[in-house]
Amino acid sequence: MSLSMKLHITSTHLNPMLNSQTINKSTSTNYNTKIRSKPIYHCNPLISTVYKSTMHASSFSYSSCSVRSSLIEPDGGALVDLVVPESERAKKTSDAEALPKVRLTKIDTEWVHVISEGWASPLRGFMRENEYLQSLHFNSLKMADGHVVNMSLPIVLAIDDKTKELIGSSPDVGLVGPKGDLVGILRSIEIYKHNKEERIARTWGTTAPGLPYVDEVITPAGNWLIGGDLEVLNPIKYGDGLDHYRLSPLQLRKEFDRRQADAVFAFQLRNPVHNGHALLMNDTRRRLLEMGYKKPILLLHPLGGFTKADDVPLDVRMEQHSKVLEDGILDPETTIVSIFPSPMHYAGPTEVQWHAKARINAGANFYIVGRDPAGMGHPTEKRDLYDPDHGKKVLSMAPGLEKLNILPFRVAAYDNVEKKMAFFDPSRAKDFLFISGTKMRTYARSGENPPDGFMCPSGWKVLVKYYESMQAEEASQQQAVFST
Repeated sequence: MSLSMKLHITSTHLNPMLNSQTINKSTSTNYNTKIRSKPIYHCNPLISTVYKSTMHASSFSYSSCSVRSSLIEPDGGALVDLVVPESERAKKTSDAEALPKVRLTKIDTEWVHVISEGWASPLRGFMRENEYLQSLHFNSLKMADGHVVNMSLPIVLAIDDKTKELIGSSPDVGLVGPKGDLVGILRSIEIYKHNKEERIARTWGTTAPGLPYVDEVITPAGNWLIGGDLEVLNPIKYGDGLDHYRLSPLQLRKEFDRRQADAVFAFQLRNPVHNGHALLMNDTRRRLLEMGYKKPILLLHPLGGFTKADDVPLDVRMEQHSKVLEDGILDPETTIVSIFPSPMHYAGPTEVQWHAKARINAGANFYIVGRDPAGMGHPTEKRDLYDPDHGKKVLSMAPGLEKLNILPFRVAAYDNVEKKMAFFDPSRAKDFLFISGTKMRTYARSGENPPDGFMCPSGWKVLVKYYESMQAEEASQQQAVFST
């Protein structure tokens, strides 16, 4: 894509609760902005906008369109909060103790966290079959009033034959955490068949072996799914020293209000922040200011749930992110760093819709999307599993995401001439070095420094220290095996 930013201006007729604001601002900018107002594919009736392929920012008046410039309404009109009030916890705990039990895995508990805080609003529990089928086949849910909300990933709870038998005809079940603690109650339950092959094929577009989430969660799971209305006895906490970073959608919205933000742009990542990321985030802020926004706030939102084994662990990433702010690569006054508690599927264009939808509920009205979002290498072939451009294209057309402004960004790479991260210039492609996440991890693991200007030095030291400790631990384990 040749655009550095593409602003989607859409009507909000699908949800009468959403009030768009008219921006009556005229500004001159040095980049091209195209306004997409007609569906790319005419088969999608949910997008109602006009596309002018020859329109340039220099000739465009912002008074001619309506754009959401304040915090966006959550899906369904109100944030879901399923944590039981403190005054009712003793009674609800007693109720849960008397019910048949379903034991949760660590990743199940992460989904309880996601649902309970409203990231998946308007979803109020693990999906029943009707919701599951809509999510699996349509990537969306149809509300009672007829409007559509995006829901591209099935959020479900699996049980085995033995647990199903123990539940019997009980309408409710208690939920028990991995350590045996009571976590919550699932009310008015529905149990239905877990067709794993169909779920995998429709979520990932392949049933090839080696998909991380499939191997970790779906393959060992039971053959039944149980849905129902969720009640969570206590806020989910992890006790890992990072809970203060885990701001709920409600807490984030309050912080955006406190800072008087008129635009919030979310950037998700599951890798350490390098200077190319920072370039993209700082450039987005600059452009929002040029568009007339006064207080744009960056939500730097690393994914904090399940990730594959070779990804950098969350605690290391959070330490590295803190160094990026300490070194002034990102401005702490205009940046909020928070953990997004969702597990990672690595399901490409299907999953990136979930990532964007959750940020609507968190209060972000702009979402930055780049190359191959939520993607991974093919597990059995030497190629990407997904087309790297499809994620941003799908977001521009996805049902239920019309109210979110999607910001595709330009590709950044290391400029060997300027000795820094810069936007890729195809006219001098030979001057640029692309450093993938795999290559970055290889540098850190081997103790080799990346080119100067790739990452702030203090942040790089965090990664090197992590890989040195990993190598020392591996050597110790090998020594122990040799000794025995």
